[in-house]
Amino acid sequence: MSKNKRKIDLLVLSDIHLGTYGCQSKELLNYLNSVKPKIVVLNGDIIDMWQFSKRYWPKSHMQVVHKIINWVSKGTKVYYITGNHDEMLRKFEGFKMGKLSIENKLVLDLDGKKVWIFHGDVFDVTMQNSKWLTRLGSHGYDLLILINALCNWISVKMGRGKISLSKNIKNSVKQAVKFINNFEKTAADIAIRNGYDYVLCGHIHHPEMKTITTDHGQVEYLNSGDWIENLTALEYNNKEWSLYKYDANDFENPNLDTEDSLVMMENGEIFEQMLGGFLETKDIATSLKF
Repeated sequence: MSKNKRKIDLLVLSDIHLGTYGCQSKELLNYLNSVKPKIVVLNGDIIDMWQFSKRYWPKSHMQVVHKIINWVSKGTKVYYITGNHDEMLRKFEGFKMGKLSIENKLVLDLDGKKVWIFHGDVFDVTMQNSKWLTRLGSHGYDLLILINALCNWISVKMGRGKISLSKNIKNSVKQAVKFINNFEKTAADIAIRNGYDYVLCGHIHHPEMKTITTDHGQVEYLNSGDWIENLTALEYNNKEWSLYKYDANDFENPNLDTEDSLVMMENGEIFEQMLGGFLETKDIATSLKF
């Protein structure tokens, strides 16, 4: 990758899940350091607050937060759209701090076309009606990620490269495939009925760009994927959308094999460090408002 950062009009990231074993924070940092976006949309599940009880917070996870803070301090507009794993932030909808704002959903006008952006968990019936079951599934998923990490360590040592057990399992289970299809169709139906040109989601960890046509019209459906299984992002530049897929070969020094120091902190300490990063910037501190 060239040392010159790629300029992007709009960058969309979702489902990073900072604070979990599965978060591919080093790869994400490589990518974030390679681009220069004008606007950033963080579309939910950026910080996995469901898992904070583990007090798992590697240094690279905080570096991701600091990178976003740095963008904000330098004038990049950042929208943080809440998801189900960071749902406690939903009560702060409308909160603004400098160029950062917290929203539950967002509508943007891009070159005369309306883009409807939201995380997507609102369509998840299990999430709405049985949160305890969903959280149980989240812990099981995290355990699978741990097993996957061990398998990958062995696989890499044997020169066979990485695999994604969770992705392979999800893509092979008929019910999961059906859920993804239903999710996409529901989002498209509502977007078409409301006259949006694009509908953009996260949540299901399934990156996608496609046109969906119904009896009422058509819409461009976009999903930014995740930074656990797929390592993807959506980029909008020169009036066109593209789906970015991380490839370590694109970087001169990927810096993936270094030891990632584990920072054991209480939840309050983690939040204090995050907030402290914002308040170190005078312009942001003086513009703090609700």
